[in-house]
Amino acid sequence: MAKLNIVKIGDETLRKVCRPVDAITPRTLTLLDDMLETMRDANGVGLAAPQVGILRRIVVIEVEEGKPIELINPKIIAYAGEQREQEGCLSVPNRWGITVRPKHVTVRALNRHGETFDLTGSDLLARAICHELDHLDGKLFIDNMVEELE
Repeated sequence: MAKLNIVKIGDETLRKVCRPVDAITPRTLTLLDDMLETMRDANGVGLAAPQVGILRRIVVIEVEEGKPIELINPKIIAYAGEQREQEGCLSVPNRWGITVRPKHVTVRALNRHGETFDLTGSDLLARAICHELDHLDGKLFIDNMVEELE
């Protein structure tokens, strides 16, 4: 595995819409592993492929230590409730803000074996899913921020 460079705000890659993954190749699996290592090294809870300069619909999330979640071509299929919480981003260093996100989210994605699965998350996991999937469409948390924190 290798640590990747995290792209920072101002890099045009962060504002582009990512392409779907057509086939899960050894390169895809290496990217998943490298993204997980990069996210952990940066003390993040989520990382999307465009944050490491790759315009593909791939996300890794780990809100519980040792329980990584890999999402390939993820799509939110259901959401409910509302939470108003603090967010930050590895690509937007030293900025924090309050965003309004769904309290519960269900996402459908492929795993590393190409199998479709659904995952439902609440609270921090729901927020992380929404945050990372926004990256896949060229959006940053600051676009959703309702209050900036100092």
